[in-house]
Amino acid sequence: MTISIWRYSHLTLAISSALFIIIASVTGIILAFEPISDKLSPYDVVDINTVSIQETIAVLHQKYDEVITIEVDENGFVAANVVLTNGKSATFYINPKTGEKIGDIIEKKPIYEFATNLHRSLFLKSTGRFIIGFVSFLLLLISVTGIVLITKRQGGISKFFSKIIKEDFNQYYHIIIGRYTLVPIIIITLTGVYLSLDRFSVLPKDNSKHVEIAQNKTLQNNAIIDFFESTKLDEVKSIEFPFSTDEEDYYYVKLTDKEVAVHQITGQVISLKKQPLVTFGSYYSLLLHTGKGSILWSIVLLLACFAILFFIFSGFAMTLKRRKKTSLVKNNFTKDEAEYIILVGSETGSTFNFATAFYKALIASEKTVFLSELNQYTSYKKATNIIIFTATYGEGEAPINAKKFISKIENTSQNNLLNFSVVGFGSKEYTQYCKFAILVHAHLQMQDKFTPILPVFKINNQSFSDFNQWLQEWNAFYKTTLIVTTESLLTTNKKEQEFTVINKTPINTDDTFLIQLKPNKKTTFESGDLLSITPKNETRSRLYSIAKIDNTILLSIKKHEFGLCSTYFNSLCKADKMVANIQKNAAFHLPKKTKEVILIANGTGIAPFLGMINRKKSNIKTHLFWGGRTKESFKIYKNNIQTALENNTLNSFHAAYSQEEKEKIYVQDLLINHGTLIANTIHNGGLIMICGSIYMEKGVTKALEEITKKHLQSSLHKFKENNQIKTDCY
Repeated sequence: MTISIWRYSHLTLAISSALFIIIASVTGIILAFEPISDKLSPYDVVDINTVSIQETIAVLHQKYDEVITIEVDENGFVAANVVLTNGKSATFYINPKTGEKIGDIIEKKPIYEFATNLHRSLFLKSTGRFIIGFVSFLLLLISVTGIVLITKRQGGISKFFSKIIKEDFNQYYHIIIGRYTLVPIIIITLTGVYLSLDRFSVLPKDNSKHVEIAQNKTLQNNAIIDFFESTKLDEVKSIEFPFSTDEEDYYYVKLTDKEVAVHQITGQVISLKKQPLVTFGSYYSLLLHTGKGSILWSIVLLLACFAILFFIFSGFAMTLKRRKKTSLVKNNFTKDEAEYIILVGSETGSTFNFATAFYKALIASEKTVFLSELNQYTSYKKATNIIIFTATYGEGEAPINAKKFISKIENTSQNNLLNFSVVGFGSKEYTQYCKFAILVHAHLQMQDKFTPILPVFKINNQSFSDFNQWLQEWNAFYKTTLIVTTESLLTTNKKEQEFTVINKTPINTDDTFLIQLKPNKKTTFESGDLLSITPKNETRSRLYSIAKIDNTILLSIKKHEFGLCSTYFNSLCKADKMVANIQKNAAFHLPKKTKEVILIANGTGIAPFLGMINRKKSNIKTHLFWGGRTKESFKIYKNNIQTALENNTLNSFHAAYSQEEKEKIYVQDLLINHGTLIANTIHNGGLIMICGSIYMEKGVTKALEEITKKHLQSSLHKFKENNQIKTDCY
């Protein structure tokens, strides 16, 4: 029960805050580059821990009529606010040894300004700041529950960093990455919460004041040199210069932990104000949360933000997979009709695959069978055999759906004598290998009406050969010939069909190629639908957007070095056969009643649009905007585009090549340049369709937002609500 509480807490917290965590992580990734960019600026010309305050003050007084302030930022850049000979004040970075200006103050770039506002407050001011602060707290709780779950899984805190068995990609890296990003994520959450509390004045206020220091009247005027010479610039945050030569005007020197007032003539410290712990905490919380002044820590924060995004993805993927795998088959018989009872205990859902395959084998041999979870154990009227498939969790604990089983054994009576067999699933890498299965077997042996037909059987790392060995022993006892194949463990409901390759282009400079397929049986599909292909020995399908050309399928594919499907497609030759299935994607079809459409794509995202512009006759005014790397990238699509332009099924084509010129141009830049066309199209009820990378989609969406605001004085959201914006991005 304890495990389930922690898991449900972990999942509930993640679900409730996922959207905000994603926003915070994405903006955090962007903002992590700001301190790196700042730190790389060429203003760190002198090692400031070798330069005294006195040295810098002296050169500034020689060079400028008046000095107002000096500030030293987290990067070690020294900025001075001075009055120039023309009487105007200016602030710029200086060489602290010479006083020379070395550059203008770094201005915050618009992208960082935008990301900062979104990261801090979601553009909702105080309400948004509260939400983000609360989400930081939730992320802290998620981290804590994650620590507990890893500890439980590994069998104790002492084994927290012990070897993880790679049973599933998402699960494996969810734990591995979680262990190594744990500290920075906790630091991010704690500092985020602290800064939010500080922002809302929840923390104690800074009521500290300057305390006067007794003066030593025997000091000479050159005592100021001794004070400022003993303090290096790396200890300083800011220095406020006296406004006049009046003895009552002092230097105010702000250090990290205190602020001192220094007599401008005697150089004595007149008063001192210690920074309270709260202010000290706020300063370092800001540094730790933003990475200011440290490239290394900024990179750590960057990786932590990527890790958080991966946790969201992998966590939900594991949950969906677990739910899918734990969905029981539809039983043909009730529990009181069945002769064979199969009960399953599974933490991740993998054990259900074996149980379901065994269930189907029994059904095929005309047995009456009932399959359920261990927690659903009850009495069975006609049952004579019970088969238990169970995994073990952590330090020999029961899986989440088997917690109640042992107690139910002792409190549930059976009508008949039951032969039983227990199959344990686990990994020999764990010290408590199949411990729960052993425990279940022992408890059943102690019951009067249960008889073991086989010793407890252990299966290492979901091994099919181990499972098949148990099946042979089971068959031998019952004198049956049940058969379970590896294919039966890879369940799929997809109706696959055969296709023939009728054409394929050579691979181009971007490792991209076109391949044309013809269905061997008549089938209905549209441009914008998806071709699903499942690599051999895998259960996860890959999807490719379809262009329909003369009742054939045209795909645009980029070959990846380790891509199973793209490598497979590239290996095909003309007349080769392949198996896949078509999935409808009606949300990305081109409506027949549309009067005008803007098609926007980058790279291989152009695929469905090649089909949409390949129509014999069309009254739809069509404009295609496409972004690629170079003009060479465009060559494989050139014939399709030229034909469409000649047939007037494409009214205009606009291409952007990001690697062709020194100044990179992307497809969103083209949109801004054709803002009037785009604004008129959607204003008159036209459609915008976007296909390609998620990154491209974000840039395009931003450009469209600018266009609608500038030309139509309206937000893009209005047109999305009208279903005038369709996207299929990946």
